[in-house]
Amino acid sequence: MRFRLPLLAGIFVGFAVAIAFGDLAISPVPPQAAFRVATIQVRVVPDHRDWTYQLGEVAHFKIFVTADSESIDHAVVSYMIAPDLMPGTAKTVAVPLDGLVVDGGTMTDPGFLRCAVTTEVAGRTYHGVATAAYAPEKIVATQVVPADFDAYWQAQKDELAKVPVEPLLTLLPEACTDKVNVYHVSFRNVGPNWTAVPSRIFGILCEPKAPGKYPAVLRVPGAGVRPYFGDKDLAARGVITLEIGVHGIPVNLAQSVYDQLGSGALNGYWAFDFDNKDTFYYHRIYLGCVRANDFLTSREMWNGKDLVVMGASQGGQLAIVTAALDPRVTGLSATHPAFCDVSAELHGRAGGWPHPFKPDPVSGQPAHHATPAKIETATYYDTVNFARRLKVPGFYIWGYNDTTCPPTSTFAAFNTITAPKILAVEFEQTHSYPPEQGAAIDGWVSKFLGLK
Repeated sequence: MRFRLPLLAGIFVGFAVAIAFGDLAISPVPPQAAFRVATIQVRVVPDHRDWTYQLGEVAHFKIFVTADSESIDHAVVSYMIAPDLMPGTAKTVAVPLDGLVVDGGTMTDPGFLRCAVTTEVAGRTYHGVATAAYAPEKIVATQVVPADFDAYWQAQKDELAKVPVEPLLTLLPEACTDKVNVYHVSFRNVGPNWTAVPSRIFGILCEPKAPGKYPAVLRVPGAGVRPYFGDKDLAARGVITLEIGVHGIPVNLAQSVYDQLGSGALNGYWAFDFDNKDTFYYHRIYLGCVRANDFLTSREMWNGKDLVVMGASQGGQLAIVTAALDPRVTGLSATHPAFCDVSAELHGRAGGWPHPFKPDPVSGQPAHHATPAKIETATYYDTVNFARRLKVPGFYIWGYNDTTCPPTSTFAAFNTITAPKILAVEFEQTHSYPPEQGAAIDGWVSKFLGLK
């Protein structure tokens, strides 16, 4: 099942403000004004309203450059049309007042064809993009499944089970409300030398104050290093929520601490020990998400039946992974999930963040991560191989214009899912978070958990 979110005015790529001093072919400056300030937009629109084409069908893109919604006559643009994240040849043309229609060609294999446009107005550069879908439901993942995939992860979970949870909770009175108690929490996890120096996962727990039995939601994080504040709004509606960090550090420190870690010790963490599946950075993260559920399901007020995991980008990756690894999970929400079909870039097709095997865009040489050991490790961690194993209902959402977690990669994962699934597509959406997206996710979670 698939539906489309309403369009949001103002999410167009390249939205900005520029000063124009009469060199644009737009309406004149009002007599009471000294000069014109205009909102510049580059609009790119496929000639199919559903942005979807049959294999072999030619796609046309119409390009407009506007100032305060009025077309700029003969704005000079550079445009490039190529498959999702693949290189192409740029062309420079002038756009007439009524727009420019360009022939995008076609695709004979399932995938996405992107038209990216740039222009310069009054010293500023603006961007626009549209991405046509070619039989996306037929995209087949390239990632292979190791023969011992299930046995490997079962063994890792068995090792985790030997580690005591040992939860620590600290009430945060200043964060509590009349309806919700808020705690900074931590619990033990596996990790390097964990028998000697225990590794811990940290997070923010929000629980309803009113006595009762409640469903639980685990919120898993996107990529990066940052503090977390928990989900008090959802807790106030009758849900136990736990929002975790994944780096083994407290999540309530000053922002400057995370900034320093992100640019220093944890910079590029996604590639740490990538050549060893047993010590790869995500090994501890994946098991830490399962351990978070150990903690959540031990809470006295949990209703014993409802457990949803949700996240975006890296969090979408972790939502799928956790739901596949942990049979206690009853549903998931994954927004533009990362690490999907990363092997595709070894086959000349777009793969997911963090694009470890993407060739150098200038030289075309293979990425330095494209070694046999790292390629093998990726097979144990690729979101696709967990998506194949999902057994619970899920809500999935992403945009066609996303170049971080490109739609070719997310469809590669989605198409492997045999469990009940709903997909919401946002044609113009990049790797961002408009209010409509949040409302759609909240609507699904609320309905799934029976919230008022």
